[in-house]
Amino acid sequence: MTEPAPVSDRIRRAAGSMTTLLRHLDAWDAARTALDACDLMLGNPQEMPLPGLVETIRRHAIPQDKDWFAYKRSEEQPRAAVAQELREWRDLPFRPEDVFLTTGAFGALAVLFQALLDSGDEVVYSLPPWFLYEPMLIAAGAVPVKVRVREDDNDLDLDALAAAIGPATRAVIVNTPSNPTGRIHPPDTLAALASLLTERSRRFGRPIWLISDESYSRLVYSDAEFHSPIGYYPYSVLVYTYGKVLLAPGQRIGYLALSPSLPGVAAVREAVDAAQIAAGWLFPNAIMQYAVADLALLSIDLAELERKRDLMVRELRAAGYELRAPEGTFYLWARSPIPDDEAFCRLLAERGVLVMPGSVFEVPGHFRISLTGSRDMLERARPVFRTVIETLIDTT
Repeated sequence: MTEPAPVSDRIRRAAGSMTTLLRHLDAWDAARTALDACDLMLGNPQEMPLPGLVETIRRHAIPQDKDWFAYKRSEEQPRAAVAQELREWRDLPFRPEDVFLTTGAFGALAVLFQALLDSGDEVVYSLPPWFLYEPMLIAAGAVPVKVRVREDDNDLDLDALAAAIGPATRAVIVNTPSNPTGRIHPPDTLAALASLLTERSRRFGRPIWLISDESYSRLVYSDAEFHSPIGYYPYSVLVYTYGKVLLAPGQRIGYLALSPSLPGVAAVREAVDAAQIAAGWLFPNAIMQYAVADLALLSIDLAELERKRDLMVRELRAAGYELRAPEGTFYLWARSPIPDDEAFCRLLAERGVLVMPGSVFEVPGHFRISLTGSRDMLERARPVFRTVIETLIDTT
């Protein structure tokens, strides 16, 4: 008789949901060390960090009192700075007490899943998703429920969402701008989603949460406009990280912010604060909290990012690839020229170009390119994309 593994069943299932991702991360880790590799796989920096980032961290690392490195929860000064930033940015009356500092958006989601979800609660989100929603939900004891975005424009499929939301639904996650598609959901879509959630909350006798993952909301191109879902629905929470706009994902700082119109906000504040403590003191470290107001003033070069986007969209379309120009993020989401996206990505990797297959995002037949690669990497990758698709056309 085989003895059961002495680990949590939830964690085993969460790990199982990451099998495809981990396999590709292992391959990426081995391949990216090649000196001539064009690493367009993850949203990692491929050049030296922003000078202002280094200076800010160095400045705030100098102790001002004996408690500089004492235990920290969400400190008063950065909470006030974030609330002020959100009031100006979102034109909504955010309060400092409704802002909770977290270890990036990743940490914010982990806290929310602990604070808002009970075992067996269903959480609905759209495919292709950020690839870690599923394992995080499983680890929290929740049930992921997935629907596809619309094929033609990558906008939310409201009919599919309506069909997926039932009595067990506790939350809906919306990621805008979307990783990996770069789609910004427009006001009409967000208003319709809010109406749907209001109607279903009333029907099922309890509020359905809207978790608005806005990690890339500072990375919006000049031909687009961002609208936050949080302005359309009271039972909503905004999630944000500074790691994207700073291109410094290893320095973990972000926040979650409760909607200013949230009913019963005092109880939710208590639940979030308790979840941060009970789940393992999930607060950002002291230095990053002190730095928040200064970090909000920094950004990678958005104009250069847009030039990279335009260059690669133009080049890929000319070569025969199908893709929609993203409105935000630093990713391109394209259709693979063959149904086997993993085989296609291997052909690129054999020629030194590393991208992420769509199967990682549960939408095979596509691939994602990260524009955080240096300009030199993108220039060297361009002929490889052409060569591979021409080779595939010649052999079919």
